[in-house]
Amino acid sequence: MTDSRIITVVGRGVVLRGPDIDTDRIIPARFLKTVTFNGLEQNVFADDRQALKAAGERHPFDRPEFSGASVLLVNKNFGCGSSREHAPQALWRWGIRAVIAESFAEIFASNSLMLGLPCLSVTEHDMQDMMKLVDADPAVGISVDIAQDGITIGAHSWPTTIPAHTKDALTSGHWDGAALLLDRYDEVEATASRLPY
Repeated sequence: MTDSRIITVVGRGVVLRGPDIDTDRIIPARFLKTVTFNGLEQNVFADDRQALKAAGERHPFDRPEFSGASVLLVNKNFGCGSSREHAPQALWRWGIRAVIAESFAEIFASNSLMLGLPCLSVTEHDMQDMMKLVDADPAVGISVDIAQDGITIGAHSWPTTIPAHTKDALTSGHWDGAALLLDRYDEVEATASRLPY
């Protein structure tokens, strides 16, 4: 079986401020008319990005200093709204490998788990400190330790929270349904070869 365990996520951060960022803002409905999830990353936060561009500003996902970031720092109630699984898919395909927020919509967090995209929570005060650090130095390294419930940015560390079943699924690799189905598939083939039909 492929090792699907997700123990840590290491990379750089991208800061996205604002509470209640819903799934329609993450990936607007007009981009959901696809057979696959391919290409969703091109339209992640499309309306927000377009509105800021029209105002002469840049969305964090368009700022060069955040290019290649893999840890998204956001505020409370992230991923609220409709239950579309396209939202975490769009983030994943853009390059996000962990989302740290003050809180999450439960369905968004569940849909993220199906991709192996960890969603960890921190306090509002800690999030403010983290965002300031990443804004001051977008190149600063971030380490998200799922197993030990913590996040480190540069020389600073904070505790995180994650539901016990989610933590277990990520650190054991059981989040990956396809890998579980294929585990020990040689036994399935051996049994099939012995069947008389």
